[in-house]
Amino acid sequence: MRETDAVADARRDLEVCNACRYCESFCAVFPAMTLRRDFSTADIGYLANLCHNCRGCYYACQYAPPHPFNINLPQTFAQVRSETYEDYAWPAPMRGLFKSNGNLIAMTTVVLIAGVLLACMAIVDPSILYTPQTGPGAFYRVIPWWVMVLISGTTFGFAILALIMGFRAFWKDTGGKPGELTQGRPLATALHDIFTLRNLGGGGGGCNDRDEAFSNTRRRFHHLMFYGFLLCFASTTSATFYDHFLGHPAPYPFWSLPVQLGTWGGVGMVLGTAGLIWVKITADPAPAARNLLGAEYALLTLLFLVASTGLLLLGLRHTGAMGVILAVHLGTVFAFFLLTPYSKMVHGVYRSAALLRHALERQPAQPSPTLPPSAQSKDRAAGSVA
Repeated sequence: MRETDAVADARRDLEVCNACRYCESFCAVFPAMTLRRDFSTADIGYLANLCHNCRGCYYACQYAPPHPFNINLPQTFAQVRSETYEDYAWPAPMRGLFKSNGNLIAMTTVVLIAGVLLACMAIVDPSILYTPQTGPGAFYRVIPWWVMVLISGTTFGFAILALIMGFRAFWKDTGGKPGELTQGRPLATALHDIFTLRNLGGGGGGCNDRDEAFSNTRRRFHHLMFYGFLLCFASTTSATFYDHFLGHPAPYPFWSLPVQLGTWGGVGMVLGTAGLIWVKITADPAPAARNLLGAEYALLTLLFLVASTGLLLLGLRHTGAMGVILAVHLGTVFAFFLLTPYSKMVHGVYRSAALLRHALERQPAQPSPTLPPSAQSKDRAAGSVA
């Protein structure tokens, strides 16, 4: 990771925090910080991604603005995290996409929605595109199955590869070894912290979402979005099983497994993303990195569009609007897949890696092996001779 102004600011802040230690029990960052006397760039990247931006340290800190020390770890760590996303992006020529990221997300989404829609209008027979399509394979009459698979499979596969390469570089840079990724107890601890968002609970009472008052609002909205996303992914997976293994092409009845998973997942994503946008709008701007807010709003809006157009498609799939809505929905999905490695969505990858590194550091130290009594007596004898 590069040595930048944000990294230098974070190092200075951490040195002050390491001397003070008032916030030692607030979250995962401060116990990890106390294990170090000085901080390399890799250490700072690790600690910044371990931070869940609960903001408790900002409101508790006696050295926060307007103190001359001007300690503002949430803001500084946000800047470092953004640089982490850029530094570990793969392939390297794509790193520049993190600059003006909000504009990139907005423009890509608009272009892909318009592109898919215009392609459907130009290629698909109007008698199909604008009239109700029902029965098995209705969606594929508008957009052929092979087109959906080719575009979504290519973009999704590339996104997964890019995320794996970024994770690999981050893990290696922070001192991780391949064998540590599968150690049972640390892995279980990290997965627990990931799926419960334990560190969005601050020191136990919640985060300072909007002001000095503690709240679990952001944690609940994040859970809705996260688990809604997982349900939508499970819906797509089960629909693939229905189609390829059971021979039942979409669309499916409302009470079928793919539709139920997708419905509740979509509702969770809509409520979660809308709630997180509201939290950002009403939050105290002082601990925030304002230059990064545009990219965060853009990503949340894209996720909201993916979920809401999916729900709209479900509600109107038996009407003449289905063809147009399907094109718009697929445009948002393709944009999401394409942008995932180059948006704040990557925070899940690096935060998970940081949580696993933290779990490994929290393991009890292994006792040094003791020599058998005969060897100990020989050792003592050798020492007396010396």
